[in-house]
Formats: sequence, structure tokens, C-alpha cells
Amino acid sequence: MDDRRRKLLFRAQRRGFREMDLIMGQFANANLAGMEPAELDEFERLLQTPDWEVYAWIIGNKSVPPNYAGPVLDQLLSFKYDPRG
Repeated sequence: MDDRRRKLLFRAQRRGFREMDLIMGQFANANLAGMEPAELDEFERLLQTPDWEVYAWIIGNKSVPPNYAGPVLDQLLSFKYDPRG
């Protein structure tokens, strides 16, 4: 795994919000290796978004704003994570 992917994985696994650590961390672990540069850019942008906002999208409490919609977010929204870690 290259440096960029390693850093993104680290950031995804340590969000500071347990549920997001699990969801984003497991998603990153499963998908980062196969992401193209544009997908990495999108994932990095999601990591810069406040946890509570992304979590609300994931659990369906808020609609995804059009400026955040994209294939990586679509994959994240349909990702089945293991709540036990």
C-alpha cells in the first residue's frame, strides 16, 4: 500500500467517533487498494467532512447534498460493516 492510501486508512480508522471508526475504517480497509486517484480524492474529501454529517447520511437521517454525491459515497452508503469491529 502506498503512502497516500496508508494515511487515508489511518485517518479512516481513527475518526474519534466509534461508529465512524468502524464504518469508515472497515470500508477503507476493504476498498482503498482498488481505488483510482479520483476515487481517493473523493474519499479524502469525505474524511474531511464532519463525522456527524457523514454518519447522518449513512443512517439516512439526512439527504446527501449534491456536491458530496459520487461513486465512493454510494459505495460507502451501501457498505455492510461488522459492528463488532
